[in-house]
Amino acid sequence: MELAPAILGSNSAAPQAPQDRQLAKQSELLQSFFGIPSIDKAWASPSPRGNGLDVVVAMSQIDLPGNAKRNFMSHLYLPEAGHGLDPATNCHWSPFPIQLTGASLVVPSPSGSKVLVVCNTEPASKDSPCSVKLQIWGPMQLLKEVHVPSKLHGSVYTDGWFEGVSWSHDERFIAYVAEEPPVDRQVFGQAMGKDGQKQEGEAGTWKGQGDWVEDWGECYAGKRRPLIYVADTNSGSVQAVEGIPQDLSAGQVVWAPSSSEGTQYLVFVAWSSFADNFKTPRKLGMKYCYNRPCALYATAAPMFGSHSSDRSPGAPLKLTATISSAFSPRFSPDGEFLVFLSAKAAVDSGAHCATNSLHCVKWSGGDSLGTLPPARDVVPVISRPDAKGFPGLYCSTFLSHPWLYDNRTLLLTSAWRSTQVIVSVNLESGEVLRLTPEDSISSWSLLSVFKNNLLAVASNPGSPPDLKIAYCSSMEKISDAAFQWSDIPTPVEHTEEVQSILSSISSRILQIPVPSSDGNEILPQGAKDPFEAVFVSPGEVKEGSEPPPLVLVLHGGPHSVSLTGFSRNYAFLVGLGFSLLHVNYRGSLGFGEEALQCLLGNIGRRDVNDVLTALDVVLAEGLAKPDKVAVVGGSHGGFLTSHLIGQAPGRFVTGIVRNPVCNISSMVGITDIPDWCYMESYGKAGLDLYDEAPSVKHLGAFYQASPIAHVDKVQVPTMFLLGAQDRRVPVSNGLQYAQALRARGLEVKVIVFPDDIHAIDRPQSDFESFVNIGAWLKRFT
Repeated sequence: MELAPAILGSNSAAPQAPQDRQLAKQSELLQSFFGIPSIDKAWASPSPRGNGLDVVVAMSQIDLPGNAKRNFMSHLYLPEAGHGLDPATNCHWSPFPIQLTGASLVVPSPSGSKVLVVCNTEPASKDSPCSVKLQIWGPMQLLKEVHVPSKLHGSVYTDGWFEGVSWSHDERFIAYVAEEPPVDRQVFGQAMGKDGQKQEGEAGTWKGQGDWVEDWGECYAGKRRPLIYVADTNSGSVQAVEGIPQDLSAGQVVWAPSSSEGTQYLVFVAWSSFADNFKTPRKLGMKYCYNRPCALYATAAPMFGSHSSDRSPGAPLKLTATISSAFSPRFSPDGEFLVFLSAKAAVDSGAHCATNSLHCVKWSGGDSLGTLPPARDVVPVISRPDAKGFPGLYCSTFLSHPWLYDNRTLLLTSAWRSTQVIVSVNLESGEVLRLTPEDSISSWSLLSVFKNNLLAVASNPGSPPDLKIAYCSSMEKISDAAFQWSDIPTPVEHTEEVQSILSSISSRILQIPVPSSDGNEILPQGAKDPFEAVFVSPGEVKEGSEPPPLVLVLHGGPHSVSLTGFSRNYAFLVGLGFSLLHVNYRGSLGFGEEALQCLLGNIGRRDVNDVLTALDVVLAEGLAKPDKVAVVGGSHGGFLTSHLIGQAPGRFVTGIVRNPVCNISSMVGITDIPDWCYMESYGKAGLDLYDEAPSVKHLGAFYQASPIAHVDKVQVPTMFLLGAQDRRVPVSNGLQYAQALRARGLEVKVIVFPDDIHAIDRPQSDFESFVNIGAWLKRFT
């Protein structure tokens, strides 16, 4: 195996070999792409200037030397659409952005007059406490700073499933989710304290390890159980919400509308430590996994309940007992309805991600909480969409305020086949409208809603993120035609080389017919419909000209999707002269539930055939040459890549894998999601077959579904990029396959990133990965 390359960008005066000069040039180009900022969030409020909006835009940029992400904010004035002023020519950015240092999360209050800044300071060592500060800022000053003692709680959850921060309606209280406090561990040694107890820190003492504490797997290593806390911004005091059972992990907390009896309620989501659908008393990995049963609960808020009600805190009330999944709760502005998303299709089928549904319940507070009516389906799971029709909901959350002015229209971002769009949902009729242009290849994301103004960000393979604003021109009837989108100039500078590459990129979505030899006669109709692939090239491929080398890019999951949004890494590969084919094989999100479910139990076969069919379409159109095709993928995409170079060895010149699944039979006992191994190998039968101690028969089925079953047929050089801290597909899985290839005399390159998890997304690791990917592709194509 080759070792990782030397540090790039060295100032050494020693002469460089041509290969080194090429690598240095590619490194410089990728650094330029890494300098392109992302637009992450935005908040709009009425401007004191009148007829306009003041917008705070949260952005980020990669800090490669610091191996971190640099977060900053900029202010933007926008004339309110519909008042005769073109936002493109009348907007005003602040001269300079302001960098946020030490801020883990920023949450404005509902009125926009205050902002909460959460500061998590990571402990210096495993035995050191985490320091948490809650800062409340007003327009010109810090109003309150709360230092939360570590004995009350650990770090605040600021991303992922459990994140939840909510201001009370009067903006005095803040509910949030944080780790429960650590359990004291036994101190051993000779020295004794004055009270007869051993005291840690005295000479001759040390702290024991204590009992193993189960966590929620990938991205949650060492994280303690999430609980809900409420901070009083006047007094600075913090209290835990009591009564949450020990087997529940809480998150996504929101304040319920004010109750007539004075009691204030919190609504939150909770996950049980017992995986009901797989009948196992353990925590299965949560990251990217929507098939974990969860429910909505309500409980009295501690600050209000202790002063305004005689109701003593007890166990929270379960609000969604009749549905297997409920998350992302939001109340309508008038307080009449509670809406939430459900991943019941994933929970009930075992697929790790599937088509979601939207539900609504008539809300009543106080003692009538126990008599809430059953939830009503607003948007059901879509089995088979029309050719260009709404394919179903593929989103995991909403904005904190996702409502239009009528109190009944909810806005959200969702995958729509190979693009991401903004849709509106009418709570009463269930009507779903696509609000972003149908002829746009860009992927869109909703950032903010203020009255009838929508702020969004859009990007595509050749266009980095740009801000957009829309105004609903009809106050009486909401329709897709009522929204007119305008560009907001973003003052971002690119290098001349990057700008030249971006302006030349061409992209389009290809319709791929389902392979005829796929047992289609027994498939539901939705699984027989065409799937898609996104073709990206360095300019139009003209008939009769030499096409660029082609790289197939395969997403993970497998129940995920390659969207048409901008990617620094893939724009870099196009800049090196490669065309890319992102294949959304059946099983991908965004195409309806029948197409998604048809992959369960068929991995390594149906997805492999779909990818080869997409490649045949591109070759038939003359967009690539058959002797210059490479394949790249991560996670399940790495699984597919490894399968393809084994099952179709003559069709690819090289393969590149990032944390690939290579041997399911060895993965099942060490991954945080052993249920994935059962569901993807056996299909829905895996729900009943699941066992913490797989049988010999099960292990044999896992092996036969794995790339390692075809390792003897591999003929091409392969590169492996592996994260040593990966709990989803532990590093041993990729290393075993790499060693098997080496033993068969094949060229193998392995780079192991010692501190990276499954995503390999730490900035320097991501950078080194794609510099090496570019160099490897240049060498073999």
